[in-house]
Amino acid sequence: MAFHHVTVLLKETIEGLNIKPNGIYVDGTLGGGGHSFQVLQRLTDDGLLIGIDQDQDALNAAGKRLGIFENRFKPVHANFSEITSVLKTLGIEKIDGMMMDLGVSSYQLDEAERGFSYMNDGKLDMRMNRNDTLSAHDVVNDYEERELFRIIKEYGEEKWASRIAKFIVEARSSNPIETTFELVDIIKAAIPAKARAEGPHPAKRTFQAIRIEVNDELKIIENTVNDAVEALNPGGRLCMITFHSLEDRIVKNAYRQLAQGCTCPPELPVCVCGGEPKVKLITRKPIAPSEEETEKNPRARSAKLRICEKK
Repeated sequence: MAFHHVTVLLKETIEGLNIKPNGIYVDGTLGGGGHSFQVLQRLTDDGLLIGIDQDQDALNAAGKRLGIFENRFKPVHANFSEITSVLKTLGIEKIDGMMMDLGVSSYQLDEAERGFSYMNDGKLDMRMNRNDTLSAHDVVNDYEERELFRIIKEYGEEKWASRIAKFIVEARSSNPIETTFELVDIIKAAIPAKARAEGPHPAKRTFQAIRIEVNDELKIIENTVNDAVEALNPGGRLCMITFHSLEDRIVKNAYRQLAQGCTCPPELPVCVCGGEPKVKLITRKPIAPSEEETEKNPRARSAKLRICEKK
């Protein structure tokens, strides 16, 4: 299957980056290269776009698509959380902008063998980086019931987390749970029929939770925001697209803290920490996709874009 990904909030992200033709930019989640293509079109031969992705399939596909830009494009196989070491390895001290799309790519969802989707039957996997050792199969079959409950409740915000964890443990006691559809059937059995008939697909939240656990998605976001801002030149911008409330909350709070600067307890009458604001908020409220975009791409409906600028 060819690598395919529908780029979300494309126009808004490119405008938000405020691109300088000779600047250095980083796409921390290269994916299909949709955002990067638009950045590269706006760069001169003095500019540079570094495309980071932990999915080798994405890098291979983007390399073919973006190779026409030759010296302006540098693909890197890494996780966006490694931004500091990536720049150091490339001998780059500062950048003029960075963007990240924290969603799962359309390719990853549609390719059954990747095991991300509750709509396609495949082996339980969900690893964005296939070199990683922990997979969805490990989480589902090896985690204790209390740990399964914790991640499904915390990362999936699933009200039926306790029952789902219990049903998973009962089901795997006879045979390991091997496929996405096996897991979907277990989740459906755990959720009462009336609750299944309301809202999104009954497996959506549990699959989200397991994917977040497998790829350690939430723990790395705040540190990455801080590292990215540290790498920015004054006036450089950070654009981050999130797809669920947990991610958005982390980004919002990280931006707010960087914009505030001071870390003193609110009860102190004056600042004693000496902290100075590092960024200004370009978006006080997140930018959401237009109706036209969500009609064309329903997967974009939960996307939110937040932008800050280095002081």
